[in-house]
Amino acid sequence: MTSLNRPARLNRTVLTIFGIVLLAAGAFTVLTHFGRLTVLKPESTLVPGTGTPPTWALYAAAAVAVVLGLVLVRWLVAQLTRKPKTHTWRFESDPDTGRTELAASTAIDPFAREVKTYAGVHAAHATLAGTSASPAVALVISAEQDGDLTAVRHQLETEGLPRLRQALDLDTLPVTVEFRFSTKAGARAH
Repeated sequence: MTSLNRPARLNRTVLTIFGIVLLAAGAFTVLTHFGRLTVLKPESTLVPGTGTPPTWALYAAAAVAVVLGLVLVRWLVAQLTRKPKTHTWRFESDPDTGRTELAASTAIDPFAREVKTYAGVHAAHATLAGTSASPAVALVISAEQDGDLTAVRHQLETEGLPRLRQALDLDTLPVTVEFRFSTKAGARAH
Protein backbone atom coordinates (compact mmCIF):
# COMPACT_ATOMS: atom_id res chain seq x y z
CA MET A 1 0.00 0.00 0.00
CA THR A 2 1.65 3.18 -1.13
CA SER A 3 -0.79 5.76 0.17
CA LEU A 4 -0.60 7.36 3.57
CA ASN A 5 -3.77 5.79 4.87
CA ARG A 6 -3.23 6.39 8.57
CA PRO A 7 -6.53 4.88 9.83
CA ALA A 8 -5.79 1.64 7.98
CA ARG A 9 -2.24 1.57 9.34
CA LEU A 10 -3.54 2.29 12.84
CA ASN A 11 -6.09 -0.52 12.49
CA ARG A 12 -3.45 -2.97 11.32
CA THR A 13 -1.08 -1.93 14.12
CA VAL A 14 -3.74 -2.22 16.83
CA LEU A 15 -4.93 -5.57 15.47
CA THR A 16 -1.35 -6.86 15.34
CA ILE A 17 -0.57 -5.78 18.90
CA PHE A 18 -3.89 -7.12 20.17
CA GLY A 19 -3.29 -10.44 18.40
CA ILE A 20 0.24 -10.78 19.79
CA VAL A 21 -0.98 -10.03 23.34
CA LEU A 22 -3.79 -12.60 23.02
CA LEU A 23 -1.42 -15.23 21.60
CA ALA A 24 1.08 -14.60 24.39
CA ALA A 25 -1.63 -14.79 27.07
CA GLY A 26 -3.01 -18.00 25.58
CA ALA A 27 0.44 -19.59 25.32
CA PHE A 28 1.25 -18.55 28.90
CA THR A 29 -2.02 -20.04 30.15
CA VAL A 30 -1.60 -23.36 28.31
CA LEU A 31 2.07 -23.73 29.22
CA THR A 32 1.35 -22.94 32.88
CA HIS A 33 -1.59 -25.36 32.98
CA PHE A 34 0.46 -28.24 31.65
CA GLY A 35 3.39 -27.45 33.95
CA ARG A 36 5.86 -26.33 31.27
CA LEU A 37 6.18 -22.92 32.95
CA THR A 38 6.69 -22.93 36.70
CA VAL A 39 6.00 -19.24 37.28
CA LEU A 40 2.61 -20.12 38.80
CA LYS A 41 1.39 -23.36 40.28
CA PRO A 42 -1.44 -24.92 38.25
CA GLU A 43 -3.53 -25.53 41.38
CA SER A 44 -3.16 -21.96 42.75
CA THR A 45 -6.16 -19.61 42.87
CA LEU A 46 -6.54 -16.84 40.33
CA VAL A 47 -7.09 -14.11 42.92
CA PRO A 48 -6.37 -14.10 46.65
CA GLY A 49 -9.32 -14.91 48.88
CA THR A 50 -12.32 -17.09 48.24
CA GLY A 51 -15.14 -14.64 48.98
CA THR A 52 -17.43 -13.36 46.25
CA PRO A 53 -16.83 -9.80 45.11
CA PRO A 54 -19.34 -7.07 45.96
CA THR A 55 -22.44 -6.92 43.74
CA TRP A 56 -21.51 -3.51 42.33
CA ALA A 57 -18.20 -4.93 41.06
CA LEU A 58 -20.04 -7.62 39.10
CA TYR A 59 -22.39 -5.04 37.55
CA ALA A 60 -19.47 -2.76 36.71
CA ALA A 61 -17.56 -5.62 35.08
CA ALA A 62 -20.65 -6.60 33.05
CA ALA A 63 -21.22 -2.99 31.94
CA VAL A 64 -17.59 -2.58 30.88
CA ALA A 65 -17.74 -5.88 28.98
CA VAL A 66 -20.95 -4.85 27.15
CA VAL A 67 -19.60 -1.42 26.21
CA LEU A 68 -16.28 -2.90 25.07
CA GLY A 69 -18.12 -5.56 23.07
CA LEU A 70 -20.30 -2.95 21.32
CA VAL A 71 -17.26 -0.82 20.50
CA LEU A 72 -15.46 -3.82 19.02
CA VAL A 73 -18.52 -4.86 16.99
CA ARG A 74 -18.77 -1.30 15.62
CA TRP A 75 -15.09 -1.43 14.72
CA LEU A 76 -15.53 -4.76 12.91
CA VAL A 77 -18.54 -3.45 10.99
CA ALA A 78 -16.51 -0.41 9.93
CA GLN A 79 -13.83 -2.74 8.54
CA LEU A 80 -16.38 -4.55 6.38
CA THR A 81 -17.94 -1.48 4.75
CA ARG A 82 -15.29 -0.39 2.30
CA LYS A 83 -16.90 0.09 -1.08
CA PRO A 84 -20.38 0.88 -2.27
CA LYS A 85 -22.29 -2.09 -3.64
CA THR A 86 -21.94 -2.64 -7.38
CA HIS A 87 -24.49 -4.16 -9.71
CA THR A 88 -24.53 -5.74 -13.12
CA TRP A 89 -26.21 -3.32 -15.50
CA ARG A 90 -28.79 -4.75 -17.89
CA PHE A 91 -29.71 -3.03 -21.13
CA GLU A 92 -32.94 -4.42 -22.53
CA SER A 93 -34.98 -2.75 -25.22
CA ASP A 94 -36.77 -5.95 -26.22
CA PRO A 95 -36.41 -9.00 -23.92
CA ASP A 96 -37.40 -11.35 -26.77
CA THR A 97 -34.34 -10.46 -28.84
CA GLY A 98 -31.92 -10.85 -25.95
CA ARG A 99 -30.28 -8.62 -23.43
CA THR A 100 -26.92 -7.03 -22.81
CA GLU A 101 -25.28 -7.19 -19.40
CA LEU A 102 -22.37 -5.03 -18.29
CA ALA A 103 -20.46 -5.64 -15.08
CA ALA A 104 -19.83 -2.40 -13.22
CA SER A 105 -16.14 -3.24 -12.86
CA THR A 106 -15.84 -3.69 -16.63
CA ALA A 107 -17.37 -0.27 -17.20
CA ILE A 108 -15.25 1.60 -14.63
CA ASP A 109 -11.80 -0.01 -15.06
CA PRO A 110 -10.86 1.94 -18.24
CA PHE A 111 -11.85 5.17 -16.49
CA ALA A 112 -9.64 4.36 -13.48
CA ARG A 113 -6.73 3.49 -15.79
CA GLU A 114 -7.21 6.81 -17.61
CA VAL A 115 -7.22 8.79 -14.35
CA LYS A 116 -3.99 7.03 -13.34
CA THR A 117 -2.31 8.54 -16.42
CA TYR A 118 -3.07 12.13 -15.33
CA ALA A 119 -0.07 14.23 -14.31
CA GLY A 120 0.50 14.03 -10.57
CA VAL A 121 -1.59 10.89 -10.03
CA HIS A 122 0.16 7.83 -8.60
CA ALA A 123 -2.85 5.48 -8.45
CA ALA A 124 -6.61 5.59 -8.95
CA HIS A 125 -9.32 3.22 -7.79
CA ALA A 126 -12.92 3.67 -8.88
CA THR A 127 -16.17 1.92 -8.04
CA LEU A 128 -19.34 2.24 -10.11
CA ALA A 129 -22.19 1.67 -7.68
CA GLY A 130 -25.93 1.54 -8.05
CA THR A 131 -28.01 0.60 -11.04
CA SER A 132 -28.19 2.20 -14.46
CA ALA A 133 -31.21 4.16 -13.21
CA SER A 134 -29.37 5.61 -10.20
CA PRO A 135 -25.60 5.27 -10.69
CA ALA A 136 -22.81 6.75 -8.57
CA VAL A 137 -19.03 6.70 -8.83
CA ALA A 138 -16.68 6.56 -5.84
CA LEU A 139 -13.16 7.56 -6.90
CA VAL A 140 -10.04 7.37 -4.71
CA ILE A 141 -7.00 9.11 -6.18
CA SER A 142 -3.53 8.68 -4.69
CA ALA A 143 -1.71 11.83 -5.72
CA GLU A 144 2.03 12.31 -5.70
CA GLN A 145 3.44 14.57 -2.99
CA ASP A 146 4.03 17.38 -5.46
CA GLY A 147 0.90 16.70 -7.56
CA ASP A 148 -1.45 19.55 -8.43
CA LEU A 149 -4.88 18.48 -7.15
CA THR A 150 -6.63 21.39 -8.83
CA ALA A 151 -5.25 20.35 -12.23
CA VAL A 152 -6.26 16.73 -11.60
CA ARG A 153 -9.78 17.82 -10.61
CA HIS A 154 -10.04 20.07 -13.69
CA GLN A 155 -8.91 17.26 -15.99
CA LEU A 156 -11.46 14.94 -14.38
CA GLU A 157 -14.30 17.41 -14.92
CA THR A 158 -13.36 18.35 -18.48
CA GLU A 159 -12.08 15.06 -19.92
CA GLY A 160 -12.56 11.92 -17.83
CA LEU A 161 -16.06 12.29 -16.46
CA PRO A 162 -17.67 13.55 -19.70
CA ARG A 163 -16.13 10.57 -21.52
CA LEU A 164 -17.40 8.18 -18.84
CA ARG A 165 -20.91 9.67 -18.99
CA GLN A 166 -20.86 9.35 -22.78
CA ALA A 167 -19.65 5.74 -22.63
CA LEU A 168 -22.38 4.83 -20.14
CA ASP A 169 -24.99 6.89 -22.04
CA LEU A 170 -25.88 8.95 -18.96
CA ASP A 171 -26.83 12.59 -18.66
CA THR A 172 -25.73 12.90 -15.04
CA LEU A 173 -23.40 10.81 -12.94
CA PRO A 174 -22.82 11.68 -9.26
CA VAL A 175 -19.15 11.33 -8.34
CA THR A 176 -17.40 11.30 -4.98
CA VAL A 177 -13.68 11.99 -5.19
CA GLU A 178 -11.27 11.28 -2.33
CA PHE A 179 -7.69 12.47 -2.65
CA ARG A 180 -4.88 10.76 -0.77
CA PHE A 181 -1.21 11.55 -0.91
CA SER A 182 1.25 8.89 -1.96
CA THR A 183 4.62 8.49 -0.28
CA LYS A 184 6.24 8.70 -3.70
CA ALA A 185 7.14 12.02 -5.26
CA GLY A 186 6.73 12.75 -8.94
CA ALA A 187 9.52 12.61 -11.50
CA ARG A 188 12.05 15.40 -11.03
CA ALA A 189 14.37 16.93 -13.60
CA HIS A 190 18.04 17.05 -12.63
